[in-house]
Amino acid sequence: MNFLAHAFLSFNHPQVMVGNMISDFVKGKTQYSYPKQIHEGIKLHRHIDTFTDQHDATKQAKKVFAPAYRLYSGAIVDIVYDHFLANDRLLFPNNELDIFSKNVYLNMEQHHMHLPQKFLLMLPYMRSQNWLYNYHTKEGIDRSLYGLVRRSAYLTDHTTAFNLFNNNYDTLQNSYNNFIEDVKTFAKQQFDNLDL
Repeated sequence: MNFLAHAFLSFNHPQVMVGNMISDFVKGKTQYSYPKQIHEGIKLHRHIDTFTDQHDATKQAKKVFAPAYRLYSGAIVDIVYDHFLANDRLLFPNNELDIFSKNVYLNMEQHHMHLPQKFLLMLPYMRSQNWLYNYHTKEGIDRSLYGLVRRSAYLTDHTTAFNLFNNNYDTLQNSYNNFIEDVKTFAKQQFDNLDL
């Protein structure tokens, strides 16, 4: 799952959302230096990632990208899942995605003192380009895939990933459909067990 999903699966808890959003930027024992509720969000993020990687629907989705991107296929599927989540009218009816996105940016800015430097530097771009909201467009996914490749030490081409996304859209949508309720249930169970 990517940024939108981790924000969504924080169940509107501000500090848990911070931890859930920054977890990939927190390495090793530094996780224990964060306030308790943010640390719980970091832990939740990691539980969600493990569940996502092991789910049969995700394994099927990765097959679309694995021949060209190998170990990075999981990171690409995370971005793709955010696209389908952003377009999920059961979870974001009407204009709720835009409202939700703005609330996430505001929450992250209010907790700026706890953000890792790399995330803090990225946040203004995330907000000004409205990444979370724009996941609902194919253009937004194209930009996200480009960003993934740009940050990677081993990838040089995002166009192939975008073409695979387009050419296998229905297959990937089906993977999302077979996954989303399971991850929501799992994440809520984990959330309810957090030490908040």
